[in-house]
Amino acid sequence: MRVTELRQRLQALGAQPLHLQRVLREWTHALPPDAHKRRSDDFLPLTLRDALPALRAELAGLATLREQHPGEDGSSRLLVGLHDGQAAEAVLLPRDGVCVSTQIGCAVGCAFCMTGTGGLVRQLGSAEIVAQVVLARTLRPVKKVVFMGMGEPAHNLDNVLEAIELLGTVGQIGHKNLVFSTVGDERAFDALPQGRVKPALALSLHTTKPALREQLLPRAPRIAPEDLVERADAYGRLSGYPVQLQWTLLKGVNDGDDELDGIVRLLSGRRMVLNMIPYNAVPGLPFERPSWEAAADIARRLHRRGVLTKLRHSAGQDVDGGCGQLRARAMDGVSVVRGPAARRRPRG
Repeated sequence: MRVTELRQRLQALGAQPLHLQRVLREWTHALPPDAHKRRSDDFLPLTLRDALPALRAELAGLATLREQHPGEDGSSRLLVGLHDGQAAEAVLLPRDGVCVSTQIGCAVGCAFCMTGTGGLVRQLGSAEIVAQVVLARTLRPVKKVVFMGMGEPAHNLDNVLEAIELLGTVGQIGHKNLVFSTVGDERAFDALPQGRVKPALALSLHTTKPALREQLLPRAPRIAPEDLVERADAYGRLSGYPVQLQWTLLKGVNDGDDELDGIVRLLSGRRMVLNMIPYNAVPGLPFERPSWEAAADIARRLHRRGVLTKLRHSAGQDVDGGCGQLRARAMDGVSVVRGPAARRRPRG
């Protein structure tokens, strides 16, 4: 389901703009029908009131909780069931955030990512994307939404931007707290400035070397890192929000002095934040996670050279929930729920 379809169905049931606002607000905020002083039954047209129970049940079925894996860091990885039996992943983040998926699978095929190993299965409709936020709001407050889960948002651009507009208006998420993540796509750079809601931008860079980037992100657009950073910086200046650059730190691959020199060259003088995330190991993939000490040393060296660098943990790492892993285990018929006291696997 798309948000536009939902609006059309409500209008066909007699909803005027104020009625639309009421129904969409109740849904996006996960509010019960009697949450307002003036009950919906006393406010909405009769045809709409009669149809609402079935419609609410349909919306609730867009994203249901199949598994929840709490992490020691306050995050919680969710396996989200969809109406057609497929599953997506979402992550409740510390400090009232949620990370949502935009596709089932992914066509970019990042060499270090579990999601991309199976290719693209299908797109998520804009209502399915919003429904993940609604599900999260039934579990805890949500004040920030990052589109960094399964999938490449730029490959499902219309649905993602439609979800962003609803969440940034009726859903009352601050625009700078809606974070659009992309490997870099001209269509996204062209479309983001045109939207009523302009989200913050996160660019998955991972390396400053064009040849290495083609190996790590084999089906990403062939745009040089310098040009990607320039386009991202232009949007950041327009939106007024600092651009986040995502860098998955891979031991012996993109953690050398030459990469640090490249980062300084690309980012000096720009209003950008480098989010450096040590790799969340995925069984069967040929990459290793650097030690936390080595990663911290890289962050300190970049700081000293004028690059604002934040060293981040991958949320829920202790429950082996790297993006795509929960879904892969579910598709294999394996369901192992780990809680905060779960034994950590040794990392290489």
